[in-house]
This record gives sequence, structure tokens and C-alpha cells, in this order.
Amino acid sequence: MTIPMLDLGREYEYMRNDIDQAIRKCLEHQKWILGPEVGELEKKISNYLGVKHCVGVSSGTDALVLGLRALALKIKGKEFFDRTDEIITTPFTFTATGDAILRSGAIPVFVDIDPQTFNIDTGKIAEYLENQGDKVVGILPVHLYGLACDMDKIMGLAEKNKIFVLEDVAQASGGAWKNRKLGSIGNVGAFSFFPSKNLGGFGDGGMVATDDDEIADIVRILLKHGGKDKYNVDYLGYNARLDTIQAAVLVAKFKYLDQFNEKRRMIAEFYNENLKEIGHIITPEITPDAYHVYHQYTIRVKNGKRDGLQNYLKEKGIATMIYYPVCLHRMKLFEGRSKSFKTLINADNITSEVLSLPIEPLMKNEELQYIVSEIKNYFSTKD
Repeated sequence: MTIPMLDLGREYEYMRNDIDQAIRKCLEHQKWILGPEVGELEKKISNYLGVKHCVGVSSGTDALVLGLRALALKIKGKEFFDRTDEIITTPFTFTATGDAILRSGAIPVFVDIDPQTFNIDTGKIAEYLENQGDKVVGILPVHLYGLACDMDKIMGLAEKNKIFVLEDVAQASGGAWKNRKLGSIGNVGAFSFFPSKNLGGFGDGGMVATDDDEIADIVRILLKHGGKDKYNVDYLGYNARLDTIQAAVLVAKFKYLDQFNEKRRMIAEFYNENLKEIGHIITPEITPDAYHVYHQYTIRVKNGKRDGLQNYLKEKGIATMIYYPVCLHRMKLFEGRSKSFKTLINADNITSEVLSLPIEPLMKNEELQYIVSEIKNYFSTKD
């Protein structure tokens, strides 16, 4: 049996009629740049999140960059933050989170994570703000693997210190904190529609969500070269529009988002129940206030057995991934361009333990049984 991390072909077959019809409509109207599907998707997701504005952009990375650039213009009246401006974030995330801060002109301050949730440690944020927070302009929490950060604490700290919050929701479309959709709680939410995401297109795509009229207006200007009139621009902008064809695919797939997230949660429950007795494995944290949408189902494999398990599963035809093998503060890119608050020991240690298992929403029961059976087989010979 061969089991990939994600079977997009299987998903396409499941949604074929909706997707084919959406693409065919584009072929008929031929409005490839900012066609009607872009506005339709923006409206659907705006209503879904309960925010005033959603702006389609060309990638999740651009959603982060444009959101931060818009915040700089609103807060400081400048196109970019100053190099003395600090934005607190996690070191345990994809590169885009940190490099978006650099591209906005600010400096990332990496704060350690909670090893149970994999998310940023809000206690460490509070400690940094209290002792060294005079240059902090914002917090950029990442809802990693689909699990919400503690947004009550983060928003409380932001309000107390009069700083912004930009949520990185790239891995958490449809996720929630206390029944509030992620991306609607902070000042800005940044989404990715990369094909592997819970809501993914047939290429790159992203979205900025906000209740702030000014932020939304600035993002719309920046994504079209920096001006309302592209022949007479105001700011250093980007060619960062969401393609019509991608919007069409996303509109077609959007109605399956909640259904597929529920399927992911059911698969996660199956894994949790069947792996909980294995002493070398720690299953993902269940947080009562968070609606986890399991973009990844990520276990911790203790006692130096992660790589051995991964190799064994590969031999058995079971794909796995390590998200992430290197923390941001260990990357060359961030040398001399970032700050780390105290030691980041939890983040560093986690990189040698995390292993993500397949969590395709349309997985068959026999595939899940095979995966847990082989994991148990591996550890039965190791104890």
C-alpha cells in the first residue's frame, strides 16, 4: 500500500463537477485579471469570517507582506517600518513568517514556543513586552498545523501595550478560537491558498482579512503596483493580484472547507486513540477553546526514534514530513537581522521530534488502519 501525505487527485475527483464548471466559466468570459470570481471569493470568505474586508492576493507570503506594509502606512505614515521596530513572532514556522517581517522593514523578535501546542508561548511574549518591549510595534502569531494560538492572551497583551496583531492563518483556514474564526480576531489576518492547504487552489494564492477600512484600501493599492492609478503610483507596490482562475477554483472548493475540516478532525481522533498508548509518541494537544483543523497531524517522537520511524514508514509506502527541521533563528537569512528572547530551547528541541502523518480528508479506513498498524509494529520491536 502506498499512502501520500495528501492526494490532491482524489480531492479533484470528489469535486470534479464543481471545479470543471468554474474553470469553464472562466474560459467563456476570458476575464483573467481581477475577474468576477475574485470578488465572489472575497465576499464569500468575508461573510464566513465575519469581517468587513477580504482582499485576494497572489500568495500567503504576499498576504503577510502586504498586511504588514499596510499597517506601517496606517500606524507610522511610512511605507516601511524602521529597522528599530520589532515584531514578536515564533521561530518554529515556515520561513515566510519571518522574512515578511524583514520585507516590511521591521526586525523579527523570536520568542520560544509551548512544546505541547507548538504555538508561541504567550507567557514569554508578556515577559518580553514587560522587560524589553519599548520598541515592539506588533505581534505575529502563527496558528501552526491548524491549532489556534491563545488569542485572548495575545489580544490582551496587544491592547495593554497598544500594538497590532497580525494573524498568520496560512495553516488554519476554518479554524477558530472560542467560536471566532481565525483571521478575524487580530487587526489583520493573512491566509494562504497553496494547493496543500485546507482551502487550496491549483497554484499560489492568498488573502488579507480585516475590519479596518484603511488597511483594506492600502492593501488594494499595494497589490496593484502601489497606486489607484497604475500609471501614476503613490507607493512602492507589487504585482500581487489573485489570479481569476485560482479564485474560480477556490470558490468551487470553498463549500467543502468545513466538511473536509471535520474529516480531518475525525482522522486526528482516530490517530489519537490508536497512538496514545505508545510510550515514545506524544499526540497533538487538544485545547478546549480551539477548533483545531489539522492542516497537519503532527506527533512528537521521543527518545531519538523519530528518524528511524520515518525511514521505516517510508519503506512501508507511508509518506511523512518534518515540519520544520530548522528553526528560523538558526537560518542564515536571520543572522544579524533578528533578535531571540532568551533561549529558544523548546523550539530547538522540537525540530528533532516532530513528524507529520498523512491526514488526507478522503483517506479510507483501511489506509488509516495500515498506518497505525505499521507504527505499532515499529515500536513493538524497539521496546
